Amino acid sequence: MSPTLCVGFFLYCPLSAQAAEVTVAVASNLSVPMRKIAQKFEEESGHKVRMSFGSTGGFYAQIKNGGPFQILMAADRETPAKLEKEALGVAGTSFTYATGKLVLWSRKPNLVDQEGQILKAGQFQKLAIANPKLAPYGAAAVETLSKLNLMNEVRPKLVQGENINQAFQFVETENAQIGFVAMSQIYAQGKLTHGSAWVVPANLYTPIQQDAVLLLAGQSNAAALALMAYLKSPKAQSIMADHGYAH
Repeated sequence: MSPTLCVGFFLYCPLSAQAAEVTVAVASNLSVPMRKIAQKFEEESGHKVRMSFGSTGGFYAQIKNGGPFQILMAADRETPAKLEKEALGVAGTSFTYATGKLVLWSRKPNLVDQEGQILKAGQFQKLAIANPKLAPYGAAAVETLSKLNLMNEVRPKLVQGENINQAFQFVETENAQIGFVAMSQIYAQGKLTHGSAWVVPANLYTPIQQDAVLLLAGQSNAAALALMAYLKSPKAQSIMADHGYAH
């Protein structure tokens, strides 16, 4: 049975009573919803999920060097496609599981206005972003600042995290007054959890389409095949939507 057929098989047929374990490399922006999805998946399937969170670029380097992952849930489309092309991912298994949204956020209420004018006003000391060379959300932040013609103006105030979780932590701990983060980090059930935010208009950055791919190490792993199928399910997609992802 081919890997692609197996994914379909595990979606529609009862899972084996023999529990397996899958190791997943997960883009940092997914830390909240993916923990919820993994918990539901484990409860329903009996399989176990081990997750590592980090930057997509960092995971790509690890996978190239033999990193112990069976699935990559990236923050872009390019990296899974590249892994398939390089025969490190199983051909034909990558798919878009979510489209992310970029948000300018502050932990302080009323600091970030609804139009993002705080960027032009410059009434902040530090602006956090993720590393644009490793993290697609960081690249989207740079693209946004460039389109607003503000890159040169804010460059001296930038603080850079390796991934979007580190950028979030800079703002959460108030080491930066504002920062570009993923909507999923600060929204639940469609509402801002705390602080103040500007949802960046989609025309200011390239769509953050996020793909998953089954890696070679997972092609005969029952848990990996089942999880790939589960990510397409209404239950998983509903959790993603609750945290601000489109599909």
